[in-house]
Amino acid sequence: MQHFNRLNRKQLVEGLPKLKFEKDRVCEACQKGKQTNVSFKPKNVVSTEIPLEILHMDLFGPSRTMSLSGNLYALVIVDDFSRYTWTLFLATKNDTFDAIKRLAKILENEKSSKIMSIQSDHGREFQNERFEHFCEKHDIKHNFSTP
Repeated sequence: MQHFNRLNRKQLVEGLPKLKFEKDRVCEACQKGKQTNVSFKPKNVVSTEIPLEILHMDLFGPSRTMSLSGNLYALVIVDDFSRYTWTLFLATKNDTFDAIKRLAKILENEKSSKIMSIQSDHGREFQNERFEHFCEKHDIKHNFSTP
């Protein structure tokens, strides 16, 4: 805060509003930015009976800041049964299919079980010929959530 006050006092930054920055005080905009809404009610009853019965998937990005390894996207996969979550960081959106394919193979070997169903949004990374063919070949049911 001292630095902001010095920049402000000496008018070193053009366009910086004339505000007095106080230590240990959160401004209203920052306070609102840190508030979160609960988007989903907690699920008290598990609707699946075994791991990999339903995997929920979503891809987000590009993020404003590139990771140290050069990734801008993240693929989040949640097992409905255990609520275990995998986060795969990707350089481009086009890497999604290959990442899912690799993870599916690892999971099916690890759990000695097959993925039965995938739940995703209507994103093009999940709604394309390669992904549909993969689901058909491995007998995976693919459901789309409502937008």
